[in-house]
Amino acid sequence: MTPIDFATLEKGQDIGSTTLHVNRADLIRYAGASGDFNPIHWNERFATEVGLPGVIAHGMFTMGAAVTLVEDWTGDPGSIVDYQTRFTKPVVVEDPAGTNPSDAEGTALEVSGAIGALDEEARTARVDLTVVADGQKVLVKAQALVQF
Repeated sequence: MTPIDFATLEKGQDIGSTTLHVNRADLIRYAGASGDFNPIHWNERFATEVGLPGVIAHGMFTMGAAVTLVEDWTGDPGSIVDYQTRFTKPVVVEDPAGTNPSDAEGTALEVSGAIGALDEEARTARVDLTVVADGQKVLVKAQALVQF
């Protein structure tokens, strides 16, 4: 991958987009890695009993999945020096209905990014992410600061 030349970047420049698919097997693996075994992330009955529309993805899973667009763009995950967002809507992950959960395509998470600001002195670019599931923004003010 060719390194990005900071001098060629412009505010508003598109960095690309991707569609990620989140299935329940992903949530189970994330629960094991993070230690977050809250049943809203794997038990449909429990999730609906507490007022959710169904099983939802972990917020930090969603946040981490979305920033992979920036990692892929830079080619260096270590170049992201700050990343923050606000969670607005849960990402509902439907039951794969009788299929192997690992084979299920899952819920589509659409991620796109554009350069929101440049700081020439610090040689940083703020990348603004748009993250949508089921036609609704699930993260707002999702911003990654990239150091060049």
